[in-house]
Amino acid sequence: MNTSNHYTQLNSAKLISGGHEYFDFLKKLINGAKQTLHIQTYIFSDDYTGTMIAEQLIIAAKRNVQVFIIADGVASKSLNQNFITSLENAGVHFRFFEPLFKNKKYYLGRRLHHKIITADNRYALVGGINIANRYNDMPKEKAWLDYAVVVEGEIVSQINDYCRSVWDGFSFTDLPEKEINYNFSDLIPHDNRCEIRMRRNDWMWHKNEISSSYIEMLHQSKKEVIILCSYFIPGKVIRRILSHAAERGVKIKVITAGPSDVWIVKKAERWLYDWLLRNKIELYEYQNNVLHGKLAVCDQEWVTIGSYNINNLSTYASIEFNLDIKSNNLAKTVYDTMENVINQDCLPVTKETHKKLNNPFKQFTRWISYQLTRATLKMFTFYFKQKH
Repeated sequence: MNTSNHYTQLNSAKLISGGHEYFDFLKKLINGAKQTLHIQTYIFSDDYTGTMIAEQLIIAAKRNVQVFIIADGVASKSLNQNFITSLENAGVHFRFFEPLFKNKKYYLGRRLHHKIITADNRYALVGGINIANRYNDMPKEKAWLDYAVVVEGEIVSQINDYCRSVWDGFSFTDLPEKEINYNFSDLIPHDNRCEIRMRRNDWMWHKNEISSSYIEMLHQSKKEVIILCSYFIPGKVIRRILSHAAERGVKIKVITAGPSDVWIVKKAERWLYDWLLRNKIELYEYQNNVLHGKLAVCDQEWVTIGSYNINNLSTYASIEFNLDIKSNNLAKTVYDTMENVINQDCLPVTKETHKKLNNPFKQFTRWISYQLTRATLKMFTFYFKQKH
């Protein structure tokens, strides 16, 4: 049975913001672990934040907690070897996720883009937050805008099994891991329970579940969908479904980055603004810092959240992980949080303001950026379609 298509029932879920809130909770999770910790992330840095978390993991390993870390082999390649050695000497199991081919100049293959942490088969953190200073609140700079959910319940067993399979190279070998079984019917009160399923995108294993979740969400939406996305370049299928939903009268709001860490992608996004505005999709640019979150909320009923950006790189070339959560309480929290971001921290992009800020040079630059971005994504897509 493909468990990722089925919702588990005995769970609770809570939204956590990036910055101090996330890393304070992560430290609490590590310090409370008794048997097993899995950390799988795109970026693990040896800066202040990474060192702080590493120190907590070393303490956990020294009290005989089994700690397994996988970091992406390209995004985390600058990690100092002494930093890794100090983890391994304390008993932490560390591994890079390796692409099919790489050297100092070139990279070919999938990237491990998800951000998952599990503790003792009971709790999991899933979102878009890497382990580095830019995702934390530092003395002179606030964290990039990002979110995660902490979940407790039977879904964590599935997430933990998935983490084990990634550690084993997507096979279940004899990983020496302790496990605890919990009676979640006693641990989670009825009024806090929610349905959760895990969703993956991984072309090599024919997984396109997160893309399907967004399609399902837009097809089923009745009133309103809010999308927060850091690199929003939807392909033809998603654009078609967005326009159909808007035609049915669904209010669609998209929150994108104002300042961006990848300027060419931001310009490519803005090339699509004309199309989005023509199709009555509301656009908002976040202004306070770099936007890095990836989530959507539908009709204040269900949420998808994780590492997946709405673009072909996430669809075809990365290993992505989201959770779909059916919970009125969580969806209301996410909705209110997004509305607060829109009202307090965003500039609306309207036909009038977009036209006012346009000129032929800007439009040409955006068109070139869009074509270059599409070409790059197509190269990833073509390779994986041919290879697999």
